[in-house]
Amino acid sequence: MIWQFSHNDMLAMDILHPSGEISIRLMILAMLAGPLSEFFGLNRFFRAWLAMRRNLGVAAFGYAILHLAFYFLDMPDVAAVLDELGIAGIWTGWLALALMIPPASISFDKAMQRLGRKWKMIQRLVYAALIISLVHWLLLDWDWWPAFIHLAPLMIAWGLRWSSARRKASLLRSI
Repeated sequence: MIWQFSHNDMLAMDILHPSGEISIRLMILAMLAGPLSEFFGLNRFFRAWLAMRRNLGVAAFGYAILHLAFYFLDMPDVAAVLDELGIAGIWTGWLALALMIPPASISFDKAMQRLGRKWKMIQRLVYAALIISLVHWLLLDWDWWPAFIHLAPLMIAWGLRWSSARRKASLLRSI
């Protein structure tokens, strides 16, 4: 994207949607590993996926920053950016990005050790960031189908996790 933009092959406005979409895809990929590994059980594949989950989240944040950079490049000046802050499709994007900052900024081992249990609580902000990112997408694109298609694998994985947990709880109660 940066290469194409720097060589005048694409305009900033043409890169806005793809950079945001890749950010959402990476967030979903990072979130899928947990529920799928719980449902199917840990194996070599899921262990590797879980090990790179933080990297996927940080990459999602990086693409969100790239998305913001291309938004600024597409705008004529700062006043135009400020004028758009009242638009729901715009401020939801800013809110989603703000929610991604804390998890991205503590996504390294030392922070995890220092924060202990609080680390995971802060990382859970990504769930809200994902939902608000999808709302941002819907408000700007007005086509719910692509956003739903992106979210569907995560909804299925959460459903599998939930049904598995219910089944285990039922088995424990029957003992």
